[in-house]
Amino acid sequence: MSNKPFAESCEQNKQVILDVLERELADARHVLEIGSGTGQHAVFFARHLPHLIWQSSDRRENLPGIRAWLDEDGLANTPAAIELDVLARDWPASSVDAVFSANAVHIMSWAAVEAMFNGIGRVLEENGRVCLYGPFNYAGRYASESNARFDAWLKARDPQSGIRDFAAVDELARNIGLRLLGDHAMPANNRILVWQRLSVEP
Repeated sequence: MSNKPFAESCEQNKQVILDVLERELADARHVLEIGSGTGQHAVFFARHLPHLIWQSSDRRENLPGIRAWLDEDGLANTPAAIELDVLARDWPASSVDAVFSANAVHIMSWAAVEAMFNGIGRVLEENGRVCLYGPFNYAGRYASESNARFDAWLKARDPQSGIRDFAAVDELARNIGLRLLGDHAMPANNRILVWQRLSVEP
């Protein structure tokens, strides 16, 4: 289909992300992807992780492109993409046991990142996992010169965006009852951070 959106970065990183998700989401059943973008990741991961219901989501303007990818593949485990604005108080997803998001938190404002984690806190089940892919700073330092240039480009485009510091993001996760399970080094100075929601003691 000629009207499908396409992101070269998705093609480049999909396999290395899948290699991590195969392990981290082996026991998951229902994943909410926040910020599905073009929809390329959704169909690729759903095809290779058939045990998962892969629920894609994004803002309204991106839904037609995601729909084009989902419709062409016609997979049984990819329901229609849902409209999701992380700043909304009520999310259309009610209960999931995993959340995945790629290359989103550095595009959002910090207020939106905070809202995203608050929303995850409302929909993620006990023992559920959160997998977050993208570039992160550690102790306020860039992982590479290319990341520093990328951050400058982001801030010139939108002063509220930028590469986030791991400690600040981890604090948001801990505030909703998540504990860090993994921090996977990825190509091109990216990471996959994995948290799990703690069980509530009786």
